[in-house]
Amino acid sequence: MSRFGVIALAAVAALITSCGGESAPRSAGDSAAPRTVGMPIDSVTTAPNVFRVRFETNKGPFVVEAHRDWAPLGVDRFYQLVRSDYFDNVRFFRVISSFMAQFGMHGDPRVNAAWEKMPIQDDSVRESNRRGYLTFANAGPNTRANQLFINIVNNRNLDELGFAPIGRVVEGMAAIDSLYADYGEGSPRGNGPDQTRIRMEGNAYLESGFPKLDFIRSARLVTDSSTATDTRDSSAKKR
Repeated sequence: MSRFGVIALAAVAALITSCGGESAPRSAGDSAAPRTVGMPIDSVTTAPNVFRVRFETNKGPFVVEAHRDWAPLGVDRFYQLVRSDYFDNVRFFRVISSFMAQFGMHGDPRVNAAWEKMPIQDDSVRESNRRGYLTFANAGPNTRANQLFINIVNNRNLDELGFAPIGRVVEGMAAIDSLYADYGEGSPRGNGPDQTRIRMEGNAYLESGFPKLDFIRSARLVTDSSTATDTRDSSAKKR
């Protein structure tokens, strides 16, 4: 259970929701056997210094710009997840409007388990958890794996707790602001989903018990990301 999902809201913060299923080739031109979408392609890929990822959601698109110099290990893992199509059909399973939107637990328990078995070491905190910034959740030191959150408000208190942002939303923060938040905090402290059951049952549990959760349709690298600029969405600026 992530420290985000266990410690009180004022003390800490986020985790994740995701899904998968259909078989697909590993990559264009690769003759390897089919794999389950979302399963790791590899766990050692080094990310570009700066790249962008476009998320398509049921509430509209948003774009994240990742910066490897902010948190290299975290950005490498995010890049690996995106390349694996990991976020397809992933739910925003913990959304608290005055805090953050958490996602990354895969809808296929087998896929979720595969990534959770490959945690990464911690990065130093070089950027602050400001509104619109993307950060990995964790279950304690050196446990980051596949769950992330987007700060909906400024959460600088998370900096001293070791939560290192890896990027920021540069387009489409309005989609994040519109995510369904009425389920609130997760079980047992609130009426939201139980993370243990997500691990065991995946999207079947979320779809039956929490049908209003918003979700990611896809997350793909932006092809011209090498020219990403420092321009940020005005809604994600420091407030």
